[in-house]
Amino acid sequence: MTPGRPWRLLVTEPCDGATNMAIDEAVWRGRQAGTSPSTVRFFAWAPPTVSLGYGQPLDRDVSVEACRRLGVGLVRRPTGGSAIYHDGPERELTYSVVATTDDLGGARDLGETYRWIARALVAGLRALGAPVAMVAVARGGDPTPAFCFARTGSYEIEIAARKVVGSAQRRHGRCFVQHGSILLGVDAPRLRTLFPTTRDPLATLTTLEAALGHRPKFDDVAAALAHAFEREHGLRLRADGLTADETAHAARLVEEKYATAEWLAGPV
Repeated sequence: MTPGRPWRLLVTEPCDGATNMAIDEAVWRGRQAGTSPSTVRFFAWAPPTVSLGYGQPLDRDVSVEACRRLGVGLVRRPTGGSAIYHDGPERELTYSVVATTDDLGGARDLGETYRWIARALVAGLRALGAPVAMVAVARGGDPTPAFCFARTGSYEIEIAARKVVGSAQRRHGRCFVQHGSILLGVDAPRLRTLFPTTRDPLATLTTLEAALGHRPKFDDVAAALAHAFEREHGLRLRADGLTADETAHAARLVEEKYATAEWLAGPV
């Protein structure tokens, strides 16, 4: 960590997809400008929401009709990758990390930043008793599946060869935002309904509930992960909220970008 630059721990209340993504972009833009600190954030979604990757087409691979019928939100992330179903704090924890490569001690490229973050995630999940492993090289399969958990990428995390954490990143120069989804549990019928073209969305994933024999609480997982970021990387995370500027920027991004039909349809 660069001396004099504090890291912020941000734990926000569950909110809708547009607000969640706007918060992370506001922090990311603030970090680029030097007005926001490096930030580790843990959050959940209300209502449950499908998030699409930045460049992922909005097509038949995600059932828009099922989202509407089930009251599931739909939003496009600023980060890449494939779609994820965020099933509220009872079954899923989402993390984000916003930083520069200098904040990570000079990690130079995408792989190094993924690995830096994954080290902390692995340590935190192992502290909870989960026998997780970091996958150094992406496994085979469709490189761009409709459903994020259908394929394990490099430096993603598995239990017994099944994916339990899915992550995606977006960079601007040396500054990046990375999102990740940690499965506490799963609603199997709903997952199949939302991803009708994925042959068996359960075949390649697992959950902390399956590994531990009980479903851990959101707050307990967040606390274990925060402690692991501190321990693995020598950080001091300071619990804090959004700044007034970040809050105002996020509100503008909701209205002008993330809640719009144009953004959901896909970048041009």
